[in-house]
Amino acid sequence: MAKKNSKKKSDEIEVVTNCENRFEADIILNQYDIASLIHTIRGQQMMIDVDLAMLYGVDNKRLKEQVRRNIHRFPEDFMFQLADEEWHILRSQIASANLFEKEEVTSLRSQIATTKDLSKVRTNPYAFTRNGIAMLSSVLRSETAVEVNIRIMRAFTSIPQIVNHNALMMQRIFNIEQHQMETDEKVNRILNTIEERSPKLLPEQIFATGCVWDAWTYVSDLIRSAKQRIVLIDNFVDDRVLSLLDKRADGVEATIHSRYYESFLTDLKKHNEQYREIKFVQLPQKNHDRFLIIDNDVYLLGASVKDMGVGMCAVTKMQVSPETVLQLLR
Repeated sequence: MAKKNSKKKSDEIEVVTNCENRFEADIILNQYDIASLIHTIRGQQMMIDVDLAMLYGVDNKRLKEQVRRNIHRFPEDFMFQLADEEWHILRSQIASANLFEKEEVTSLRSQIATTKDLSKVRTNPYAFTRNGIAMLSSVLRSETAVEVNIRIMRAFTSIPQIVNHNALMMQRIFNIEQHQMETDEKVNRILNTIEERSPKLLPEQIFATGCVWDAWTYVSDLIRSAKQRIVLIDNFVDDRVLSLLDKRADGVEATIHSRYYESFLTDLKKHNEQYREIKFVQLPQKNHDRFLIIDNDVYLLGASVKDMGVGMCAVTKMQVSPETVLQLLR
């Protein structure tokens, strides 16, 4: 009786040896989006040996041994080993991939090398083109190898569809951004036109008799323009001045230098109990002119603020510094 030859051919790997292993291989194929394991290397869509070994259900070392035995079937345009820089870039991209999510494949973690545990990959992996992967089915002769290759080929076929879909989305995003830029440009033109046609705070302004509202609006705009401080130097003030200074922005200090009037100080005290404080400084002597300091600018007022526009008056921006004016008050 002839003795059965139990030795397998040297150029074949038995990927699935029993029903249990077949079940584990099916779990692996069902767990992964094969398309996510396809990487762009040297401008080509490729897969690395670690992922292929995982999908075929074999040890990566055995897969590479089998490829080396049939190296004549894998020219450089089918397969090549990654350079150090290529492997470093690819490893950084896939290091955080969570390849095993479900409990069913927990037992396979210690049996199959995957790109999740990159510390087990001692040498730069080999990358296989689509033709190289197709050639593996002739080396790994089993029903599982054929089935795996069919699924991989389908994944390669879906890549252009994904790219086209993403390209369409990017085009839509570009169109939206382009439309937004055009809209922003139109809004800016409108705002610029409004600004050009709006009244300006001129450094010199004269008001005719009876132009009370125009004068009051002009001084109000000066108050609103302050960023740090407002100092009013005026011999005669009343509660209308307090209302005017309340138009200032938050964080802007306001100080009035004026003569002592008990009725005004009463109004000021009641005002400060409810609203932002306005400081009062008693003038040491009566001054002829009135001044309004806005930050670092000094304006000469032709009339008291409360009487602006009642008679013809002017407002003139001066070249003198605020400190010079304040020093002269002492």
